[in-house]
Amino acid sequence: MGFIDEIKAKAKANLKTIVLPETEDIRTYKAAETVLKEGTARLILIGSKAEIAEKSAGFDISGAQIIDPVQCDKLDGYVEKLFELRQSKGLTKEQAEELLRTDYTTFGVMMVKSGDADGMVSGACHSTAEVLRPCLQILKTKPGTKLVSSFFVMVVPDCDMGEDGVFVFTDCGLEQNPDAEKLANIAVSAAESFASLVGKTPRVAMLSHSSKGSAKHADVDKVVAATRMAQELAPEVSIDGELQLDAAIVASVGAAKAPDSEVAGRANVLVFPDLDAGNIGYKLVERLAKAEAYGPLTQGIAAPVNDLSRGCSPEDIVGVVAITAVQAQAE
Repeated sequence: MGFIDEIKAKAKANLKTIVLPETEDIRTYKAAETVLKEGTARLILIGSKAEIAEKSAGFDISGAQIIDPVQCDKLDGYVEKLFELRQSKGLTKEQAEELLRTDYTTFGVMMVKSGDADGMVSGACHSTAEVLRPCLQILKTKPGTKLVSSFFVMVVPDCDMGEDGVFVFTDCGLEQNPDAEKLANIAVSAAESFASLVGKTPRVAMLSHSSKGSAKHADVDKVVAATRMAQELAPEVSIDGELQLDAAIVASVGAAKAPDSEVAGRANVLVFPDLDAGNIGYKLVERLAKAEAYGPLTQGIAAPVNDLSRGCSPEDIVGVVAITAVQAQAE
């Protein structure tokens, strides 16, 4: 059974309610039909019932709950709660109501905040900033977590590296140029994400263009410091660095470049030093190795909300819904 099949089986075992706010996009309806048919989640679609009926023609979404913010009997409560959360930032009650009536992403986040949904998936036609801004403003960070970051689950076909071809890559979508402390926190969060979703023991490599002092540069120093901090934050997790990519995942290279490392040559969680490296890295693997790339998924938010690539397929949405449901189970 492949990774996503295992995730779907977990999702089916304990159904969660996931919000899909992007009802302007036909991919949402195709994905919703598949999710409902496979039984991996309960779904809420946000929007005008008339518009959804028109746009979803040809798709069976009869099992989904449709909520129109304008007619929702919980709108006043959501307005009050959003006003309380954001009035110190200058948001008026009138602005809160207008936002909830017109911005379906914000409305979906408020549903999650209020416990009326377990998670949300968005981003097929919105930027990462548009998806995550209301999440950070309303849901905020998970207790014990200092920052929100992103990761991809990469499933590489015919690969004996990582966890039989399964890796977590981080951060590939959010933190532009994290300092050592942020990088350490990203590494610890990624280890937790790997354990939660893959169900295996994480082995975390802090990536660099240097392996164990082979190069001298401030960028290397950052990764060395981040490795030390991450090891202090999570001494029970196998974390090592700085490691070049081949030293991290190829057994023979790891043995040569870092012979005393528990991680070198066996890493299944790859922590990139900055967003440029992470974004380029996951896209190279996705395109050249024909890997499945699930994400960008978020870690560190107080409830599971996941972003989608704007180039995603309906099948990508189906997979991310299942992953979000499993994350909600862990919550």
